[in-house]
Amino acid sequence: MANRLLPEWHPQDAIQLTWPSPQSDWAPLLERIEATMEAMVVAITRYQDVLIAVPDAAIRTHLVKRFANLGVDAARLHLVVAESDDTWARDHGPIAIERDGRPVLLDYVFTGWGGKFDARRDNQLTGRLAEAGAYACPVESREVILEGGAIDTDGEGTLLTTEASLLNPNRNPQLDREAVEALLEADLGINRVLWLASGHLEGDDTDSHVDTLARFCDPHTIAYVRCDDESDPHYPALAAMEKELEALRRADGEPYRLVPLPWPRPCYDPVDGHRLPATYANFLIVNSAVLVPVYGDAADSRALGALADAFPGRDIVPIDCLSVIRQHGSLHCLTMQLPRGSLNVATQQGETS
Repeated sequence: MANRLLPEWHPQDAIQLTWPSPQSDWAPLLERIEATMEAMVVAITRYQDVLIAVPDAAIRTHLVKRFANLGVDAARLHLVVAESDDTWARDHGPIAIERDGRPVLLDYVFTGWGGKFDARRDNQLTGRLAEAGAYACPVESREVILEGGAIDTDGEGTLLTTEASLLNPNRNPQLDREAVEALLEADLGINRVLWLASGHLEGDDTDSHVDTLARFCDPHTIAYVRCDDESDPHYPALAAMEKELEALRRADGEPYRLVPLPWPRPCYDPVDGHRLPATYANFLIVNSAVLVPVYGDAADSRALGALADAFPGRDIVPIDCLSVIRQHGSLHCLTMQLPRGSLNVATQQGETS
């Protein structure tokens, strides 16, 4: 029974989202983040379904009406009441593998990136969705901490990650590098781990998740953040990361095709002035398209062009994420893909709760 971690470009049933609660940290920005997530749902449902965990029945009813007004096909909406602490489905959502040709969802422990934030309800969310009948495949619980944003795969046994997140003592202090690699092999079928020692973004709460820095576009291609401003405090670490990526080799010994993504001008929080983690590497692959975070910056068009070259044949869809980075994440962080065969399509607009 060999396991295989599925790449993001594997055919999908749906994208999973967690809708913000009015009582969450999003409260001061609620209208803005809801508008952003509405735009995401409108875009995604052109290609596939969306599963949304919503805070309560009233919000579910409101969203049914709201998306109908926005012209979203009701058959592509699956809304389940399940309480959460925050919206970062990439890290509290299930991680999909394939076993004997069928999908299995793995439910790892989520602790709010090493206990930085209360995540008790987020940690229970996958189980609650499973109990509500949202999934059409097995869901297996795990006792170790692992966040979806910390890992990226080529789908062929290679995993890309960062030392700063996966080896951080605030996650699994009992596991050293060798033990982490053994876990990745047993659970996810990984036989090669590419470790990045450098790279970070100011304002990032995740301890340098790889999905903010470098991503597989296909088994031979990695898109990554490049800082070309030598006066920027990010420059040394990102230049070092670039050299690491250039030194990486595929399983066949060949170098990767590297796609540099541009560096947007600094974005700062308008309240206290701290820098926000704007990154174009936080894109989302869906069926036939790639959604790309944009920030109202001159670099947006260059990022869209670079990713269009990296994903020939897919639509490239920009999503304004200026509101998202206010809470220190971006587009990919809000989402988790569910592979073909994993969504219970009967879970529709109130049929489960």
